[in-house]
Amino acid sequence: MSESMATGAPVPGSGRLILVRHGETEGNIAKVLDTRVPGSPLTERGVAQAKSFATRLSVPPLRLYASVALRAQQTAGHIESVTGVPVEALDGVHEVQVGDLEGHGSDEAHQEFQRIYRSWHAGELDTRLPGGESGAEVLRRYLPALEQLRADYLTTAEGRTQDVMVVSHGAAMRLVARRLTGAAALFTVNNRLDNTETIELVPTADGAWTCVRWGRHTPPFNYQTGSAIAPPMG
Repeated sequence: MSESMATGAPVPGSGRLILVRHGETEGNIAKVLDTRVPGSPLTERGVAQAKSFATRLSVPPLRLYASVALRAQQTAGHIESVTGVPVEALDGVHEVQVGDLEGHGSDEAHQEFQRIYRSWHAGELDTRLPGGESGAEVLRRYLPALEQLRADYLTTAEGRTQDVMVVSHGAAMRLVARRLTGAAALFTVNNRLDNTETIELVPTADGAWTCVRWGRHTPPFNYQTGSAIAPPMG
């Protein structure tokens, strides 16, 4: 992978692939590693975040998908209630599965997760979380789902310019975007996503992707350091 964001020419007339992190959960508040499906529901604040996100959309998406996790399904359901676009479950785009660290919120658990997660961004994708997934396994289940959406909807065959939206999970989203765009590892591990923030990708003519938004950041992407109080999976 390149150590900078991909800069290939966008496909003319194509929409964006918008990856949306789900709304807030009790696990987020408690800073617990909560990855097992179905997982925690949204808090009241998480519901409000999802509705607020939907009302800020200037144009409804062409298609709306969500991971099978409850928090993603609920977030997408509130987007559906505002936009009228029906939500569909999408296999493979759930959160990194942390295995033996599931349900833990100690500093030691988070340090272990971050150590392995950072190694994935550095290219050590075969390293495995104890009892959980390797980075390679996350990519093998997640990337085909996105490539199928690209083939089905993000083409100019029918002049489509609307976006495809996928409600997903912060750690998995950042790893996948690192892989697809060649974003520098120092950027991708430091810039976590708040609840309902997005990573927005545009297909390029050479078959790759370019990133046009990463949370609060837009190009050019610098090596800003994420907030120390950001959710651990964000």
